[in-house]
Amino acid sequence: MIWRSVVGKLWVTILLLVSVVLFILTVMLTQFVGRYYDNQAEEQLTKLTHKMVELLEDYNSKEEALRISSELVDAYSLNAMIIMDKNEHYSPTSRKQEEADLPVSVFFKNKSLASVYQNGKKVVKKGDFPVMSKGKEIHNRLLIVGLPFKIENGKTGAVYVYQSLENIAESTNYTKRLIFLSAGIAIILTTIFAFFLSSRVTAPLRKMREAASHMARGEFDMKVPMLTHDEIGELAMAFNRMGRQLKNFITALNQEKEQLSGILSSMADGVITFDRRMSILVSNPPAQRFLQAWYYEQGMDTDKKEALPSELTGLFQIVVTSEKEQYIEIDIQGRSWVVVMTPLYNQSFVRGAVAVLRDMTEERKMEKLNKDFIANVSHELRTPISMLQGYSEAIVDDVAGSREEEKEIVKIIHDESLRMGRLVNELLDLARLEAGQMKLRPATISVNEFFERVVRKFYGIARERDIELTLNLKADGTARFDPDRIEQVLTNLIDNALRHTASDGKVAILVERFKQGLKIEVTDNGSGIAEEDLPFVFERFYKADKARTRGKKGGTGLGLAIAKNIVVTHNGSISVHSKLNEGTTFSIFLPLSVEE
Repeated sequence: MIWRSVVGKLWVTILLLVSVVLFILTVMLTQFVGRYYDNQAEEQLTKLTHKMVELLEDYNSKEEALRISSELVDAYSLNAMIIMDKNEHYSPTSRKQEEADLPVSVFFKNKSLASVYQNGKKVVKKGDFPVMSKGKEIHNRLLIVGLPFKIENGKTGAVYVYQSLENIAESTNYTKRLIFLSAGIAIILTTIFAFFLSSRVTAPLRKMREAASHMARGEFDMKVPMLTHDEIGELAMAFNRMGRQLKNFITALNQEKEQLSGILSSMADGVITFDRRMSILVSNPPAQRFLQAWYYEQGMDTDKKEALPSELTGLFQIVVTSEKEQYIEIDIQGRSWVVVMTPLYNQSFVRGAVAVLRDMTEERKMEKLNKDFIANVSHELRTPISMLQGYSEAIVDDVAGSREEEKEIVKIIHDESLRMGRLVNELLDLARLEAGQMKLRPATISVNEFFERVVRKFYGIARERDIELTLNLKADGTARFDPDRIEQVLTNLIDNALRHTASDGKVAILVERFKQGLKIEVTDNGSGIAEEDLPFVFERFYKADKARTRGKKGGTGLGLAIAKNIVVTHNGSISVHSKLNEGTTFSIFLPLSVEE
């Protein structure tokens, strides 16, 4: 865990660095202190030896010189040996060191020490020598300094001053203990200081890490406090600036994404974006409806969207290979879709494609309706025109053999002209309604009186055809609508019901009042409408009789189309339910109030 933390790494680094420095300093200091105490002891012994040599050479009284030398040795707590010759020697030993006397024989036997009085050389000797302590001979490490001096008879004597190295070692060890203690205290203080320093230095870094974690979660309002004005403070300032810029960039990206999503969602055309492997990246609701319709047609699970129509797959391969725009038309679930696919480029190569799907069902239906309209108008006009032409030629050629035949021909010409006029007028009315040029003239009408008056017109026709016509009023009060136009709708529906109902049949009109508006139903038990024809009953020139028979059941085929447009203009709705050979029900819903 230490090496995963910046605080731990910095703390350990500082501690190791200081420990190494302290270790080197401690080693060097201990060596220096050891040499220092040795040199000090040697220098002290040398100075004392020189003083004793001067006393012995300068004083006339040997006894006085020895006494002063003994006092000096005692003052420094040292031991000494003064050798005049082999037979005459003195040992002015300190009272504190009298139990550690060095036998005089050592000075004669040791060649290095004997060279002082023999050769007149200065000697500094460290070694292990036998000393007498409490009457016993023991070995002790000593530092001995020896200097020669001149005696009156011309001979050379020697002065030896020596000291136990254990005393020097005690001083040295005490100083080393102080050094080690100081080093330990320094390490402890360094540990505390390093931890404090690393914590203080890394505190802004921890704040930055916390802020970075918030940014990673999308929270860009997190700010790092700028505690110092050094590099870390500048880093905190740069981090905060980066956070603001990231927030602005993310906000701009989200706005662009929402704008793009809104544009795609509001588009009437479907849009699908594919990558190089033909995986769907983006799609809008119309495109999803297209795919769901294809999944349903193929009997596939709509949750599994790996498969795509084979037409799209082939088109994608062509687009990627040719790198050109391609289009195709696909029929799915009775609807016609035109797919335009364009390659998408990533700098120098194709990275996918975008497909735009347009539902052309209504356009194709309108094209068919236009063709049917021209055919139907031509058909509807050709028959009466042919009859007009034929019967008028009969009159011109005086074909009629009697006055009655002539009247009959004229009547036929008159009926056909009326039929042509009715057809043209209905076409004009339908054109005005679809263009929105026909204005409504709404008025406040008594509901019961209006429907009774409209239905009353058909009682005579119903009796002639032996059809039971009933009116069931479950509405009272008033409503506001265009009475002429609604009467036109009801007249068309009731007339159709009577014309397609056989004798002993029934036609019922039901009027109900609801809070939202009026519900009107015209029901008959006549011939009914085939199921495949129901979607087309409100189209222009629809006729229930496929042979377009004339006579009593003849019609222009525009009545229901006009009725639907009138109801829609009133902000209402009209629908039909029918079963072949069982009957038909037309349902109308009108709001209670209609504005001009």
